[in-house]
Amino acid sequence: MQKQTVTKSQLPRRGIYLLPNLFTTAGLFAGFYAIVSAMNGEFELAAIAIFIAMIMDIIDGRVARLTHTETAFGVQYDSLSDMASFGIAPALVAYTWGVSELGKLGWLLTFVFAAATALRLARFNSRIGQGEKRYFQGLPCPAAAGMVAGMVWLGHDYAFSAIDFPLVAAIIVGLLGVLMVSSIPYYSFKEINLRGKVPFVTLIIVVLIFVGIALSPPRVLFVLFLGYALSGPLMIAWRWIGRLRKGRSLLGKRRRKR
Repeated sequence: MQKQTVTKSQLPRRGIYLLPNLFTTAGLFAGFYAIVSAMNGEFELAAIAIFIAMIMDIIDGRVARLTHTETAFGVQYDSLSDMASFGIAPALVAYTWGVSELGKLGWLLTFVFAAATALRLARFNSRIGQGEKRYFQGLPCPAAAGMVAGMVWLGHDYAFSAIDFPLVAAIIVGLLGVLMVSSIPYYSFKEINLRGKVPFVTLIIVVLIFVGIALSPPRVLFVLFLGYALSGPLMIAWRWIGRLRKGRSLLGKRRRKR
């Protein structure tokens, strides 16, 4: 039998797409910079860096889809970057911000946040293409990180830190971790078609949000992420109340028939 020789030109070229991974790297850099800033006591810069990482996380996925450069490598790289920027960075920022005053309890609760981020990402990656697209299962880790960053930035704006209320800050961080690994539904906004038509009032709301962020970024961002974090539990409570009312009305109809 003759052996077939394969030249280098016939071998499949292995490489990565540069453009989307540049934005992923920028997000990873922002997350790492947030940690360094927190270690140096510059908590405002740390919070801003986490928000920049969130912007990069949005852009890299959009760019990959628009340029048709989605790869398995990009998915894994993005998840690792998210773990650093939205798991490790917010946990360490919160810990150095003042949660460390609680000692062992403080670092344990911040670890819960970091571990929950890893679990949330693993669950999300294992269910890609499955489930309902309208809702996320559990609080998305960028939203949880935004809540922590907004709290820290707000503290810098009003001259307070977790040293003033370490237990409250630690509980908030721990609860965000619990919400991430919960099965509570959160609206994904994936149904919004940026190329389609929207009501005129939608554009007005977007303009007002941008104006509010420009006037007071820490306050508006904190309120937005707090509202989103509460939206899931409130949705569950609203559904539960609706079922309870429906059950009572059906029970009342049965009694009337008797």
